[in-house]
Amino acid sequence: MLFGILGPLRVGGGEATVTAGRDRIVLAMLLLRAGRLVPVEELIDAVWEERPPATARAQLQTCVSRLRRRFAELGLAADNIVTDPVGYGIRTGPADVDAEVFARGAEAARVAVAAGRLTDARERFRAALALWRGTALGGISSRSVRRRAQALEEQRLTVLEECVGVELRLGQAAELIEELTESVDQHPLRERLRGQLMLALSSVGRQADALAVYREGRRLYAEELGIEPGAELQELHQRVLAGDLALTGRETRSIAPVRSLPRAIGDFTGRQETVARLVKEIEEDGARIQLIDGMAGSGKTTLAVHLATALGERYPDAQLFLDLHGHSTHAPVAPAAAVATLLRQLGVPAERVPVSLDDRLALWRTELAGRRALVVLDDAASADQVSPLLPNGPDCLLLITSRRRLVGLDEGRPSSLSVLDPDEGVELLGRVAGEQRVAAEPEAAAEVARRCGYLPLAIRLAGARLAHRPRWRVADLAERLVAGAGPLAELIAGERSVGQAFALSYAQVSPAAQRLFRMLGLHTSTRFDSRVAAALGELTMPEAQDVLDELVDSHLAEEVEPGRYRLHDLLREYARTLLAEPENAAERAAAVERLLDYHLHVAAAIARTIESSGSRSRFRLPDAPRPDLVAAAAAQGRGWFEENRSALTALVRLAYGEGFLRHSWQLARACWRFHFVGGHLDELIETHTVGRRAAEQLGDDEAVATTLNYLSSAYYRLARFDEAIRLMEVGLELVRRRGLREEMSNVLGNLGVSYAANGDYQRSMECFEESSALIQITTDAAELSNLLNNLSFALLCWGRYEEALRISRHHLLLSREVDDTIQLAHAVGHVGMIRRRMGDAAPARRLLRAALRLKRNSGNRFGEGEVLNELAVMDRVDGRPEVAAAMHREALVAMMEIGDRIGQCASRNLLARAILDAGDVLSALDLYRRVLADATRFGARYEQARALEGIARCVRDTDPTAARAHLIRALSLFQQVDSPDRHEVQRLLAELD
Repeated sequence: MLFGILGPLRVGGGEATVTAGRDRIVLAMLLLRAGRLVPVEELIDAVWEERPPATARAQLQTCVSRLRRRFAELGLAADNIVTDPVGYGIRTGPADVDAEVFARGAEAARVAVAAGRLTDARERFRAALALWRGTALGGISSRSVRRRAQALEEQRLTVLEECVGVELRLGQAAELIEELTESVDQHPLRERLRGQLMLALSSVGRQADALAVYREGRRLYAEELGIEPGAELQELHQRVLAGDLALTGRETRSIAPVRSLPRAIGDFTGRQETVARLVKEIEEDGARIQLIDGMAGSGKTTLAVHLATALGERYPDAQLFLDLHGHSTHAPVAPAAAVATLLRQLGVPAERVPVSLDDRLALWRTELAGRRALVVLDDAASADQVSPLLPNGPDCLLLITSRRRLVGLDEGRPSSLSVLDPDEGVELLGRVAGEQRVAAEPEAAAEVARRCGYLPLAIRLAGARLAHRPRWRVADLAERLVAGAGPLAELIAGERSVGQAFALSYAQVSPAAQRLFRMLGLHTSTRFDSRVAAALGELTMPEAQDVLDELVDSHLAEEVEPGRYRLHDLLREYARTLLAEPENAAERAAAVERLLDYHLHVAAAIARTIESSGSRSRFRLPDAPRPDLVAAAAAQGRGWFEENRSALTALVRLAYGEGFLRHSWQLARACWRFHFVGGHLDELIETHTVGRRAAEQLGDDEAVATTLNYLSSAYYRLARFDEAIRLMEVGLELVRRRGLREEMSNVLGNLGVSYAANGDYQRSMECFEESSALIQITTDAAELSNLLNNLSFALLCWGRYEEALRISRHHLLLSREVDDTIQLAHAVGHVGMIRRRMGDAAPARRLLRAALRLKRNSGNRFGEGEVLNELAVMDRVDGRPEVAAAMHREALVAMMEIGDRIGQCASRNLLARAILDAGDVLSALDLYRRVLADATRFGARYEQARALEGIARCVRDTDPTAARAHLIRALSLFQQVDSPDRHEVQRLLAELD
């Protein structure tokens, strides 16, 4: 063995040790938790206790460095000591630490006892005890080390008692008397050792000495503890007095049932509906086998014990409990050992327990026949482990808990535990940490429960941390859960941790499931489907489904609906830590790339179906690595974008942070149309801002110009025209410098629209003219269609209707020619708008209705609102202001959904005019004033002018002077933007004169 802690600390398999005091404490703490991470805080507490220096972390790093050097000197691998953001750990093999070998030897001896192999059991017990060289970690005075070493001492004494019990049954009482006498002298308050010494003395005819041992124990218990000896020791005393133990050394026990249920916790919280349902199924429906499964830490054992305790009076003959160790550091209990233990709990003497499994099961069923018994089998590993133990008695109740879904059992009603709801989570935190303390900080308490994922184990550990740190505020813990080394590093209390609980579940699944689970931690969404899993794990769809089913059955993943899965927040955090180790860097990078490739190609495939031909022609990607998965996901269309909206934004950030710069800007670009037409402007700005940085780091001017162009579209929607124009001018200079004529044409067209919207029609026309010249050189029909769309819009706003109509008709023909339904919808809408302004009402209405259908089919909410406003104006002019108002409100909803500020101002201005025409002057006035305030804040001069004109209309009969003042201001603004609406304002002013 490389490390010895069952005595003075030893390193390297011989007598070598570590001499520096602090180094010894650190190494001792790591070996006491071999194979697990020890948090930095815990190590600091162990080394310096209440007075750690400010440089404690740095000194701890120095200790670790010295230990690594010492390992190298002794021929050990220095990297056996691992570093993690959470803390430090030590890698050890199965036979490297004597305490681990001791534990396995003792467990093997117990299995031998259960199988009736007493001689074999004795040899194994004695081999395990021989590993002890003295007091565990003797010579190290750290309180933390001593506390944990004391637990090892307790294990040694327990094993010694078990060993002596076997040897007494083998008739070796005489050989044990000296050892037992010494052990009782060293541990005078251990009743079992004292009782075993009494048995040994009685078996060789020394009843008087046995009674003296009892009297001495009774005196000590009274003096030290103020109590009488326990019931078993008193019973043994009476039997020694009666002489029925003389010369046998063996106890003959009755088979009266044993009440072996653990104590039910007093702070059981929530699960009322689950408990009520289970009680009903048991009492009314006669369900005699209940299967309780759930993820690690969900409170399965707590619920089972609570339920068993509540129902205990219905099963007075026996209430048994057995931990099957399905997910623990111990090997799962074999059915043969399990049934032997249950028989002993029923009072069956060991010598009556048969050797073969079949005979044991027969005896088990015989013993239960006619009994009203309740059996809790906790932490089952599989259906195979528990199916032999199912009782056949009609009056027996079996409660089975497991982290796996025990789908292989022929009977049993399953109950899968979810996490607590938010109120129950806060209630549990209060029960553990103090109700008044939690009630004083309700928001912080809710945040702690949320950061714990409402997982009972996590909340209990968080509450325990608060309970042991009375000076902490609840908000302090909430901040640490957010900003510290991660929630898993904080959710540790003593030997218990959420990470350790997860690790036991993770260790039980197949390597393929472990690999996929690790990779799923990289995904930025709380939900995912089987295609994402297949892409991440390089699996076929059937393989991915099989692995996902295994993860779901093991409660490492949850199937929230058919084909849709999620990881609990803390499980996802745990999965991430598994890939954070330096040795997993290559696996992690490859998985990130596969994740990004999949989402990029799906987004791009859908974008090609919802973008105009000109836009999609400028966005080119290499072939998809998994075209089968991409095609299946892309068939969802816009719904895929909606489902993955938050994940896509986070993936753009992930790509940038992980150094996949090309993926970062291209994924932002692929999502542009969805964000733009859906009004997700915050996401559009965030993704393209990150994408721009990625493109700049790549030194790709064309990519930078692309991100600037699409970034400016969000600012255009937000009426931040100056910023939109500035970004496009920067992008234009980049593509101009590189001579990219197609990109120059596109940017110039968009720049022209922004100038027009800002009222600068002259510069707008200059951009369109330059763009047109470039298109004539390239003869690109898609680019020309896009230019004609932008140009007709600008001419329409400028009031140059004849030119606008000619351009729009050309645009209409061209969009049909290239079969571009998006551009066709724009062209039909523009022709309809122009015809309305030119007085051609009937064809205008037909065209606008056709445009409305096209825009709705393409999901263009802005275009839909724009056309609705046009149709509503026609209804108002025709004397139907109420109908118009309803349609303007519908348009306003569309504009609000997509976040278009100018569109909202326009819709409200038109709505106010319809309300005014309907006779509600005060409501119209209030609405115009709101628009004026908003448009002034945005710098939207055209909508300011329309609002001022509307206010003048509202007050001209009651306050002509104010009306005139408002009209003058409106006229000035209309003239600034060169709008034809100035003529109507001039007419109104003339009427006031």
